[in-house]
Amino acid sequence: MGALSIWHWAVIGLGGSIGAMGRFAVVTWINRLHGSQFPFGTFTVNVIGSLIMGLAFVFFTLKYPQLPGGMRSFVMVGLLGAFTTFSSFALETLSLIHQHYFTIALLYMVASVMTCVIAASAGYVLGKFIF
Repeated sequence: MGALSIWHWAVIGLGGSIGAMGRFAVVTWINRLHGSQFPFGTFTVNVIGSLIMGLAFVFFTLKYPQLPGGMRSFVMVGLLGAFTTFSSFALETLSLIHQHYFTIALLYMVASVMTCVIAASAGYVLGKFIF
């Protein structure tokens, strides 16, 4: 893929802004409803985002591939990417499964979750030390 135009970057940024605000609104609303230790808000946006990412993939890639790339980037990279990065992880894992790379898919799932939890822990410890 060649260099993206400033318009393409702006479209991704606009989608990202809307997705981030949507994520905050949904997480806040769901967490107020449940008042539980379980992070229902984040869980909800991850499930919803993953569902919509699957739908968007079929819509933009399989059903209407002729649509402008900016539309796909707005929805899939910007909007859903900011609403939940878990949706991208889910789609990449599904893609590996569809390609029959079952071992790689499993490794990717386990490594991603474990590594990210370890990285978040390391950032926490480092932040407590620095700040």
